[in-house]
Amino acid sequence: MIDLRKVFGRDFREKMMYALSILPDKLYLQIFYFSTTGKFINFKNPRGFNEKLQWLKVNDRRPEYTQLVDKLAVRDHIEKVLGEEYLFPLLGKWESFDEIDFQSLPEKFVLKCNHDSGSTKVIKNKSSLTKADFEEMKEFYTERLKRDFFYAGREYPYKGIKPYIIAEQLMVDETAPQKAIDDYKFFCFNGEPKIMFVATDRECDCRTDFFDMDFNHLEFYNVHPNSDKTITKPEKFDEMKEIAAKLSKGMRQVRIDLYELNGKIYFGEFTFFHGGGFRLYQPSCWEAELGNWIDLS
Repeated sequence: MIDLRKVFGRDFREKMMYALSILPDKLYLQIFYFSTTGKFINFKNPRGFNEKLQWLKVNDRRPEYTQLVDKLAVRDHIEKVLGEEYLFPLLGKWESFDEIDFQSLPEKFVLKCNHDSGSTKVIKNKSSLTKADFEEMKEFYTERLKRDFFYAGREYPYKGIKPYIIAEQLMVDETAPQKAIDDYKFFCFNGEPKIMFVATDRECDCRTDFFDMDFNHLEFYNVHPNSDKTITKPEKFDEMKEIAAKLSKGMRQVRIDLYELNGKIYFGEFTFFHGGGFRLYQPSCWEAELGNWIDLS
């Protein structure tokens, strides 16, 4: 079994996935699911969490999900459901890299695309950027804007999103300004958050720790190992659970990403296919447990 995630880097892997974009969805998913898990998908009777995610890619294509995964369009939804105060301030949007007026941007900001995953760049010191840095970013985002992220993993909500580069204010924890802010990712099933994980040290050595809804640590992992640090319960954990439940109402499953920063909660994103549905849980009993929480009836 060849695990494409380990053999190739993310960018090369995605380019190869795009090269096979002409394949029918089920065949394409079978190939990449087997290449990363060593298993074939049983579309007639899916069982585990990731197998059910593949089934949902083919069978649960609700058009309203497209707004929710669009990092620009989702802002309107969050403003209506929660309020503008739950959003990171938006600094601008552009259809091409050449349109960006960097002089008008602050010294610190975040760049990303609205239509994909993995295009985020954190700019902590704009004045230190060199001509080579700008040329590298231009090449990166020009390539990203050409892609329809649907074809990378057949995640239907991303299909046909109009691509933009967007800039958001870089938020910092006033108690630890140099530290990357932690994010809290809630796995919700029919509007009920069941488990969540905390991602720490994302900029250097990402670690993830899963917890139940009483913030008891759960002994399993998914791709990244557990942290060797003590993870403290966020101050607004109960409010986070309420927000995750509210945002996920009526959805078979979705991951709601939230941040707690300087005493406030901020929305991150909707993720309908954690890891693209290609990342098995260890020990494997958790693959079955999470799968049981997805009701496909």
